[in-house]
Amino acid sequence: MDLRPLPVTYAPGRRLPQLAIGLALYGASMAMQIRGGLGLNPWDVLHQGLENRLPFSFGVITAITGVTVLLFWIPLRQRPGIGTVANVVVIAFAVDAVLALLPAAQSWPMRVGLMAGGIVLNGVASALYIGARLGPGPRDGLMTGLAARTGWSLRLVRTGIEITVLATGWCLGGTVGVGTVLYALAIGPLTQLFLRAFAVRQPAHAG
Repeated sequence: MDLRPLPVTYAPGRRLPQLAIGLALYGASMAMQIRGGLGLNPWDVLHQGLENRLPFSFGVITAITGVTVLLFWIPLRQRPGIGTVANVVVIAFAVDAVLALLPAAQSWPMRVGLMAGGIVLNGVASALYIGARLGPGPRDGLMTGLAARTGWSLRLVRTGIEITVLATGWCLGGTVGVGTVLYALAIGPLTQLFLRAFAVRQPAHAG
């Protein structure tokens, strides 16, 4: 499946709303997993760990981290797209907004429901914003850029990055648990499944 970025002028009436909805839902899925309290994905473990040490909201920290990661794009010669910038801004706003509205779960069924629902929604959201083909998120671009520059496989690079951020976040006090493991196992297949429905396909005759 071809997921390379397409020009913004191609099908903007579908792709721009799809990008915005996907990023907003991604932020909501992060908030659900946080409120579930059963473990976060590796990057959010880092974000939560940093939140424990810095006087900023979770959303602001995700934005700061995103901008910091973008600085590493410069030596990797990666080019951001509109989706890259939107990723930083929209997710930060969405996760803080949902956290303000969604109380922490008080029972095990609610915690499991928030964890499972957050992981599935994250897969849907990832497929929506990736499938819009308007540029990778900062962390995705770091992965592909490192793979291109080093010649290592995407799997190896992604594993190395996520182990590093997970270990750092855990040391800072981020939540690691069963949700972290389930996310790692499920997010790839879920995103691939939903991409079949949401990926924008360029007609063969389009330039």
